[in-house]
Amino acid sequence: MMSSSVLGSPRINWDIGTAYDFFISLTVLQSPETYGLRPSWAAGVRSRLPAEERKFLEETREFNYVSQNWIHNLPPPKDAATALWVMRQTPPEKRIFETAEHHECDGMREILLNVAAHRTYNQKDVEALREIIRKCEKSVKYKMVTKMLDWYSKPDEYGELYLRSIQSYYQNFFAEEETRIEPFLKSGLEQAQEMAKKMSAADLVKTLSQGVYFKEALDYPELVLVPSFWSTPLIIWAYEPQKHMVMVFGCRPADMSLIPGDEAPDNTVRVLKALADPTRLQIMRYLAKEDLTPSQLAQRLRLRAPTVIHHLDMLRAAGLVNIDLEEGNKRYTARMEAINATINTLDNYLDKS
Repeated sequence: MMSSSVLGSPRINWDIGTAYDFFISLTVLQSPETYGLRPSWAAGVRSRLPAEERKFLEETREFNYVSQNWIHNLPPPKDAATALWVMRQTPPEKRIFETAEHHECDGMREILLNVAAHRTYNQKDVEALREIIRKCEKSVKYKMVTKMLDWYSKPDEYGELYLRSIQSYYQNFFAEEETRIEPFLKSGLEQAQEMAKKMSAADLVKTLSQGVYFKEALDYPELVLVPSFWSTPLIIWAYEPQKHMVMVFGCRPADMSLIPGDEAPDNTVRVLKALADPTRLQIMRYLAKEDLTPSQLAQRLRLRAPTVIHHLDMLRAAGLVNIDLEEGNKRYTARMEAINATINTLDNYLDKS
């Protein structure tokens, strides 16, 4: 981990390793639409896995997120092989607790530890877990909660099948992908470190996150910034209370596709798709004039708030909006520089011989 001083607080440190993208890429492949990835290609990659492992990863994708803190604490070089080695050293029944991200919701870990210890659960556990997730994440599906408890009630089986599944994923896809993306992680880190010499911590986070003013990240004594190829343009974060926040930022070049060998730049395609909708164009027109909350946009558009939020998520995935998270209620503005950058990228792409 490398340190750097930035004009402002918190203290900025840096981390790098392909293990971050090892787990992030698996999430992206399970939910390709969220990240603007072609679903048919993602399905093709998943089809390389044996049927049992593929089914397991699909069943657990809604709650099987590896914590960025767990990856951050891996020994160097923090690549996929290191992550798999550490996983193998962990007893099967403990793997589900050592790596999972969602345990950061208050009260969740205690319920899940009790379920794992007794190898069973009841309706009281279901309702308690649903309420905790609802408070922490604001949306929860009953089926997801029961599936989660099903697996936590058999932690040994989960641990064995999980390790086997990610080993299969590494062998059938990521080993080759790791070699492709490593140079871009290094260059992304170098570029971010150069930015850090000239920016405050707040401006640095907003630039690297492509438009998120994330006050919570600035309240920690230490902010660890990590480049990622597969998470672009979104950010992923995890924290240790009173210690640090780990924030993974996208660093894939704007003119490069996530799909190997695909010449059409992903970000340009995402932007064009996002703007090819009259409602989203109207939202961008409003946001180009002033910052607005989803509820304010819903009133102007005469649409339900969930519909507006869906459109805003599409615009965010394309990097077209700034988000201010400071006041608890998200406020959005248009990122006009993203549109200008897309026009330039499109010009360059069309001019290629």
